[in-house]
Amino acid sequence: QVQLVESGGGLVQPGGSLRLSCVASGGTFSRYTFGWFRQAPGKEREFVAAIRYSRTTHYGDSVKGRFTISRDNAKNTVYLQMNSLKPDDSAVYYCAADAGIILSSIPYHQNYDYWGQGTQVTVSS
Repeated sequence: QVQLVESGGGLVQPGGSLRLSCVASGGTFSRYTFGWFRQAPGKEREFVAAIRYSRTTHYGDSVKGRFTISRDNAKNTVYLQMNSLKPDDSAVYYCAADAGIILSSIPYHQNYDYWGQGTQVTVSS
């Protein structure tokens, strides 16, 4: 059983930056693919980014060029660096993990076994 705890959310002005962290425990960290998803009120859960055990990265179209996902296996932590933030980026951001996910399934939240509780990001002036 893997436990995920996100942190780093908050209120930021448009154009600003935030770095989210996701600390994992209870599993062999290096074996897992980790994803970040977000959900705004009244909207579907949206794929943001993912990083595989091989460190290959994937991004949703709306965040390409602005967000960067990374992992530190020594610290059991996954990061999401968010730059040039826009009001449309406001949402609850969730960290997810799965050990056996295949490449084509990465953008789909239904395919991840483990989830954190989420952290709120609000982009507003």
